[in-house]
Amino acid sequence: MSLASSLYRTHTCGQLRAQDVGQTTRLSGWVHRKRDHGNLVFIDLRDHYGITQCVVEQNSECFKIAESLRNETVITLNGTVVKRSADTVNSKMPTGDIEIEIKDITVQSVADALPLQVNANTEFPEETRLTYRFLDLRREKLHNNIVLRSKIIASIRRRMIDQDFMEFQTPILTSSSPEGARDFLVPSRMHPGQFYALPQAPQQFKQLLMVSGFDRYFQIAPCFRDEDARADRSPGEFYQLDFEMSFVTQEDVFAAIEPVLTGVFNEFADGRTISSYPYPRITYHDAMLKYGCDKPDLRNPLIITDVSEVFKGSDFGIFSKAVASGSVVRAIPGPKASTQPRSFFEKLNSWAQDLGMPGLGYIIFEGNEAKGPIAKFLDADRLGQLKKLTNTQDGDAVFFVCDKEDKAVKFAGQVRTKVGQDLDIIEKNTFKFCWVVDFPMFELNEDTKKIDFSHNPFSMPQGGLDALNNQDPLTINAYQYDIVCNGIELSSGAIRNHLPEVMYKAFSIAGYRKEEVEARFGGLLNAFKYGAPPHGGCAPGIDRIVMLLADEPNLREVIAFPLNQQAQDLLMQAPSAIEPDRLKELHIQIKLPPKAASAA
Repeated sequence: MSLASSLYRTHTCGQLRAQDVGQTTRLSGWVHRKRDHGNLVFIDLRDHYGITQCVVEQNSECFKIAESLRNETVITLNGTVVKRSADTVNSKMPTGDIEIEIKDITVQSVADALPLQVNANTEFPEETRLTYRFLDLRREKLHNNIVLRSKIIASIRRRMIDQDFMEFQTPILTSSSPEGARDFLVPSRMHPGQFYALPQAPQQFKQLLMVSGFDRYFQIAPCFRDEDARADRSPGEFYQLDFEMSFVTQEDVFAAIEPVLTGVFNEFADGRTISSYPYPRITYHDAMLKYGCDKPDLRNPLIITDVSEVFKGSDFGIFSKAVASGSVVRAIPGPKASTQPRSFFEKLNSWAQDLGMPGLGYIIFEGNEAKGPIAKFLDADRLGQLKKLTNTQDGDAVFFVCDKEDKAVKFAGQVRTKVGQDLDIIEKNTFKFCWVVDFPMFELNEDTKKIDFSHNPFSMPQGGLDALNNQDPLTINAYQYDIVCNGIELSSGAIRNHLPEVMYKAFSIAGYRKEEVEARFGGLLNAFKYGAPPHGGCAPGIDRIVMLLADEPNLREVIAFPLNQQAQDLLMQAPSAIEPDRLKELHIQIKLPPKAASAA
């Protein structure tokens, strides 16, 4: 970065090198660290760009000022660039060949005693970090994460524009939409008793842009969902690369976004490998069967197999009876697990019990023999069938899950991950992408026993109106798809329904009356009646992309000002109570639940 001489600096703290020796310089920044050697005071001065070591001698007029400085005090200093002696060169710092002989110091802002240290990697409680987030953001790792985020977004934007996408902004104040999560609601002052909703996604607006004749749209879109926090999901708000395209099939959407994601990940991979495109396509059905979830981590080579037939009518009564009553048996291989000590299997069994399961049965194939607590209940033919189905060899183990299908799927997926971790066979330093496709259009709500949309209500069902009229709704798939990377869902997308008659029918299956559909989605529905192109899109999550590339386990490490797990902003003290006069203006009366009222 080039700077003209100014009141505060002629150079940044990451700029000066050996070729600048002899120059007069002015630097401004924060006192990162101070070392008092009696007759010398060393100051590591830090700004956004780096750190420069500065030194002042005891006979200098500004020595006492230097002695009194606290860490994180903001100063401006003037001095001369000098070369460090050979034994004091710091090769770990870009500016490590030089230091600044300080001539004078101006204190711009004094720092109080610090609630957390900026110049150390010491862990601090989340409450402290979020309350003093402005200090936390000065720390090197977090500061670099936010810089990385900015660079990634810039790269994404450039790559989308290079593919002829145009960036548009969609409204923040809109109407409520059934996106699968709770809306954040905003009361209307001008329309008493009515509310805006913050968008869970720009879904309807981006479809309206396609109906309006714009061919390729994108934006780095803020989205708002009132849902609980997780490591890979921030409560309250998040950002996504939202894009939509006209006159496209599912494959066209894939072909548009795959080069963007691969290019961004290659640009910021820092030595890690990235799977090439086209990405593998895995059906939802196969993902649930083979990987135990709809977010398969392809770094883990283990494949789950259905082995119910092996145990059907077998002498292993527990599994045999369960299969006869409708349960399934899933097998998870353990490559070369025969070399593991007995404690390896005992720990896995205890782990399963800690999850509330009966345990984790297994068979070990070793020397053309089968060992383990289940092996003696299976004859040679069944054992041979088991080896063939699970593609296991001598020296491998097989672990078993038996339960009703929905529970077996989940637990088998957990076992797959646990075994992969404990055997240390999950690939490292790589990003593996895939598409999960053919999601069910509808699902049965276990609480209400009614049919709901399973994913995105605006998707085109496979088979169109004919399928909606003539198929069991629970057998209909949609043109819906997810991008998954290393077991993390980056995005959901779909080819949209653009036909009014299909929209009416799909919503009627989910329990919406025609009048309700028109009242809630009148803008989009009305637009479809005036000529809508086939269209589709996707929305990869920006926060999750940055989290992966920064190699962080938690989204809060890549967001400048995140909420805590209780959806509170500890720095700005939000949410907060509102004055009665403002509530009256909004025609709102607060009626707290008993526990909240007593706490207040």
